[in-house]
Amino acid sequence: MTEESLSSAIRNRINMKDGIVHVDAGGLHYKDLNTILRTLGNPVPIVHIENVYGQRYIGTDLSNNMEIHICGTPGNDVAAFLDGSTIIVHGNAQDGVGNTMNRGRVIVHGRAGDIVGHSMRGGEVYIREDVGYRCGIHMKEFEGKKPLIVVGGTGQDYLGEYMAGGTLIVLGLKMGSKPIHHARFLGTGMHGGVIYLRGEAVHTSKEVQIKPLDESDYKILRRDVEAFCKEFEIQPEPIMECEFTKLIPASKRPYGNLYVY
Repeated sequence: MTEESLSSAIRNRINMKDGIVHVDAGGLHYKDLNTILRTLGNPVPIVHIENVYGQRYIGTDLSNNMEIHICGTPGNDVAAFLDGSTIIVHGNAQDGVGNTMNRGRVIVHGRAGDIVGHSMRGGEVYIREDVGYRCGIHMKEFEGKKPLIVVGGTGQDYLGEYMAGGTLIVLGLKMGSKPIHHARFLGTGMHGGVIYLRGEAVHTSKEVQIKPLDESDYKILRRDVEAFCKEFEIQPEPIMECEFTKLIPASKRPYGNLYVY
């Protein structure tokens, strides 16, 4: 599909200025918005989507390595099945950020809702502030890919639920030098991957165990925290001076006995 094949009403939403494609999403249906994104070809452009007001599925299954800036509040499932592009949200995001994403990067300059990274199997998600319930649910590693979520704030209950792989880091940056994360049931059903909390957890599930960090853990943390801080212009050194809690699965089959006789 090319830009010429778009309807004139949709084509009039597109404007090029200083090498950047500007798209006016005001009142535009999410299907039309995604159609526009799929028409933009080589050279891969920088795209600013303006006047976003709750459109769902922005960037779904996008694989053309664009850099997309969302100005406004996208609806659920931004970057679902993302496969290579970078999506930057200049504000808050709703539920399902990075749902089943395979590759690429999502950067949210605010908070995000529930089930961030649901079934994520590759790529990186950076949330500057808090996330809702069940962040990292069903994260998994897939064909050599290792997904990463870094949360600058804290999360709600069931953080890391059913995690099967990947890395989830929660920094609690607005909670002082010794954060206490009050989310309950952390790691429920977790059977792979690792969760790092800056500070302490009040309530963990019986499916996880707390382990001391070793040198390899700190190398991972430094690399991923520095990547997060670069996106949001934060100094990483004070973060790394704090103590972290490491949560890993107590078993690779936490519910195995429930389904056998």
